[in-house]
Amino acid sequence: MAPSGTIPGNGGVNAPSAARVDWVDYAKGICIVMVVMMHSVLGVELAAGETGFMHVAVAFAKPFRMPDFFLISGLFLSLVIDRDWRTYLDRKVVHFAYFYVVWVTIQFGFKAPAFAAETSWREVGLLYLESFIEPFGTLWFIYLLPVFFVVTKLTRRVPPLAIWLIAAALETARIATGWTAIDEFCARFVYFYSGYLFAPYVFALSDRARSHPGPALAALATWALINAGLVAYGASEWKVVSLVLGFAGACAIITMGTLLALARAQWLNFFRFCGEHSIVIYLAFFLPMAATRTLLLRTGVIPDIGTVSLIVTIAGVLGSLAIWQAALRLGADFLFERPDAFWIAPKKAGVRLQAAE
Repeated sequence: MAPSGTIPGNGGVNAPSAARVDWVDYAKGICIVMVVMMHSVLGVELAAGETGFMHVAVAFAKPFRMPDFFLISGLFLSLVIDRDWRTYLDRKVVHFAYFYVVWVTIQFGFKAPAFAAETSWREVGLLYLESFIEPFGTLWFIYLLPVFFVVTKLTRRVPPLAIWLIAAALETARIATGWTAIDEFCARFVYFYSGYLFAPYVFALSDRARSHPGPALAALATWALINAGLVAYGASEWKVVSLVLGFAGACAIITMGTLLALARAQWLNFFRFCGEHSIVIYLAFFLPMAATRTLLLRTGVIPDIGTVSLIVTIAGVLGSLAIWQAALRLGADFLFERPDAFWIAPKKAGVRLQAAE
């Protein structure tokens, strides 16, 4: 998490790898907050048996929440895809595999007693082993990213249009095997691959929004109305429509991130900070989220479910960042920084945990 330089949106895919693109961090910040919000709101509503006002926001974001995250994850892949396999696997597979193993073990440490009470400790052990085949809980995103990286590199010699059409067809096919890795791969790969394949167009979109903020705001308002209408009508889940909404929403978040970067308002830096540390939040938010949800629902101190959901969301974001800071200060760096022993290629100077770096 070492500080790094920042470049404007027109840096494009040829920007120095040591620098950060300002609007990307804002866009990732919006995405990670929406991810935490989704898990927080649905978890509270499931436990309470009723819905609150936050449910509307979760439903509105569903068509584009993960598509945008995956699209941005593939955005800078062209800068590193030609690396030798050893370095590529170290940065794109071992990197995420390490954090998956660490954090799936931590999650099991908290949940194992409850699982054992329902079944047995033997079943808990088998469930833990199964988590390396079937992604566990909220961690499926970092489980799947290495798969996307490897598949994209392996298919480099296949015509890109053919890969994209196959990926789009898989999303439209609504594959439902019951296995998270397979189903989510089919539903999400088209967005990741699009980030890689169409990166120059994504940066061009950002540059256009930066140059014409007025029309960009009008376009955002139009998109928001259409997206909300289709969600309310139930059409957002239709085949093809979901694909279009996924890309439209990704473009909207990219535009929004660009406009937030352009505004440069001090209070907006929170989203940028969350974007810079999105994987930290993704790894650790489950603990403060679950603790706050349990506390508020059991005490009943706040009767409104929507308000509870909002508080749990805030606690998930801020709590995960607090856990990260506490870990660094207490010498538990291994929770968020990969130790030297787990590098299979020469280590980059000053490298720390970053999303799809």
